[in-house]
Amino acid sequence: MDIIKILQKEFKIEKNYIENIINLIDDGNTIPFIARYRKELTGSMDDQLLRSLYDRLVYLRNFEDKRNFIRETIESQGNLTQDITEALQKARSIAELEDIYRPFRPKRRTRATVAKEKGLEPLALIIFNQDIDKNINEICSNYVDDQKGIKNEKEALNGAKDIVSEMLSDDLKIRRMVRRFTMHTGFLTAKASKEDVSSIYDMYYGFTEQLRQVANHRVLAVNRGEKEGFLTVKIIVEENIILDKIYNYFSKKNEYIDDIIKEVIDDSYKRLIAPSIEREIRSTLTEKAQENSIKIFNENLRQLLLQPPIKGKTILALDPGFRTGCKFAVLDEIGRVLDVGVIYPVSPHNKFEESKEIILTLIEKYNVDIVAIGNGTASRETEQFVANTIKGLDKKVYYIIVNEAGASVYSASKLGADEFPDFDVSLRSAISIGRRLQDPLAELVKIDPKSIGVGQYQHDMNQKKLGESLGGVVESCVNNVGVDLNTASPSLLSYVSGITNSIAKNIIEYRNNNGKFKSREELLKVNKLGSKTYEQCAGFLRISEDDAENILDSTGVHPESYNIAEKILEKAGYSLKDINNKSLKNLSSKIENYEDLSKDLYVGVLTLKDIVSELEKSGRDPREDMPPQVLREDILYMEDLKEGMVLKGTVRNIIDFGAFVDIGVHQDGLVHISRICEKYIKHPLDAINVGDIVDVKVLSLDYNKKRIYLTMKDIS
Repeated sequence: MDIIKILQKEFKIEKNYIENIINLIDDGNTIPFIARYRKELTGSMDDQLLRSLYDRLVYLRNFEDKRNFIRETIESQGNLTQDITEALQKARSIAELEDIYRPFRPKRRTRATVAKEKGLEPLALIIFNQDIDKNINEICSNYVDDQKGIKNEKEALNGAKDIVSEMLSDDLKIRRMVRRFTMHTGFLTAKASKEDVSSIYDMYYGFTEQLRQVANHRVLAVNRGEKEGFLTVKIIVEENIILDKIYNYFSKKNEYIDDIIKEVIDDSYKRLIAPSIEREIRSTLTEKAQENSIKIFNENLRQLLLQPPIKGKTILALDPGFRTGCKFAVLDEIGRVLDVGVIYPVSPHNKFEESKEIILTLIEKYNVDIVAIGNGTASRETEQFVANTIKGLDKKVYYIIVNEAGASVYSASKLGADEFPDFDVSLRSAISIGRRLQDPLAELVKIDPKSIGVGQYQHDMNQKKLGESLGGVVESCVNNVGVDLNTASPSLLSYVSGITNSIAKNIIEYRNNNGKFKSREELLKVNKLGSKTYEQCAGFLRISEDDAENILDSTGVHPESYNIAEKILEKAGYSLKDINNKSLKNLSSKIENYEDLSKDLYVGVLTLKDIVSELEKSGRDPREDMPPQVLREDILYMEDLKEGMVLKGTVRNIIDFGAFVDIGVHQDGLVHISRICEKYIKHPLDAINVGDIVDVKVLSLDYNKKRIYLTMKDIS
């Protein structure tokens, strides 16, 4: 297999770029580093495309390893032929390899193996070859043997038929024919596994859809319904047509054996081939659906992590609760905890006035700007309490509902205990809610991405694959934004290019023992952080202008290019002192010809442009380009909504068939994919992203089921 040629064709990328990328990966370079600092070698591929190429490279290499294993196994059995060798070489999928390997794979004890142990394989081969010119019973009589447990001709024939059935089920061409026909004409069906049992899967009682058209989210839905015992799921196909196809392919229409051949075909298909092919197809559909779901999860997570931070604001964070009260934490502009406690503004305690007095005191004492309310238990009641409390204040105070998914996971974790050893679990949760408003990325990296709550059917996924994929998204976001070396948590540092969990802990230990880092080069003094790791991580770790001995350490310019940056500034009439000044915002306009300058400085044009861009926008947070979060002053109830009402909302989650939008009534509304925009789109992600601020119109309301249906179309 020519892996480079396959990747070149699939990704439509020049051969030299593919070779460069593979060499860079094999040399231990990370995807973020390659994407950011080796653009000349990749043709400026972004990290998402590089990651896709990397995943495909791993798959193809594993595929090649499997092919070699199968070839060596069959050869060790003495069964390798030229035809098998050619078939293995032509195979392009795992399913094709498995079909080839199937007859040679060590089998568990089956009816066929039992028959072979009784010495019936020669009889089976006679039937298989259909070279018979007399009654089959005459031939079977030669295999009757009481000592082997074959009492009569019928038992001999039945055993031989079992062997032939298994031979047919292992036949490469038959399996391909059945698989292709089933996939193109079959239906995925589901029905209630128990009578008169209502469930969330009601819509799938009597479900039928063509296999080649079934939607990914419906595959995952029926899978879950089956797993939970509410659905019976099957693949339905025209059996008679398949049986005829197998018969026409296999039968020699020998009058002495033809009826036996039909019986064997029927048994082989119904007992062996059909169940196996159904498992394969459902597995393929599930894998495809999971990949699609992971892709959506990735994009939702990316948008959530890249939500703009709310900087320079004092936050009062509330973690609502009924019986245990509402935990609060006051955080200053940089997330330091100023105060914590518990109030009881809702049932069963109903200490409304006492709680109101505490909140007003906190707002005045710490000059609170925003109240962040977790969206969990008692959120609605707490929101009402907060809206009534801040109404009419001389100082403008806003509130916002914060998705607290995963906050309890963090607060109960060792990381939470290490970070806030003096606070109990519930208070840590309030701190997490406030901090994820101030800097979503820095706080959410402390939580397993699967617990953040922006996916669909995430618990049904291949957890290893999901974890790796989401980890890649977090890594991409962290490195895209950059990390302050002197304030970053171990969790944040561990996602920086090249840095492992142990090295992240060593960086923190060094920082605790020696004080703030004054230069990136000081990283080389950290235990186990060698030159290769330094190369990979240095450009993504920043030291603030106030702490840095070299101002370039506060930028995204990699240390390997500092001399180039200084020469660029010199040629444009600037110096390092001008970095972070407004005058550098027009640096690119001072460069007349990038091609000529790149030759003068012996640096690639793409790298040159990147350095200029970094110098122009030094210290700028890329998340500033994202839509700001919506702050609220007053509460809105579902009962306040009317059909036709136009509201502003925040996209909270995106799924295959639409998007859920927070319009401030505690219950997110659904915008069906057909209602997202005027033009046809294949997927909601073609038009919107998590975190987008959108205008929506109330389409209909279902008060009993607490469902809100919205549209983004026809809004004047």
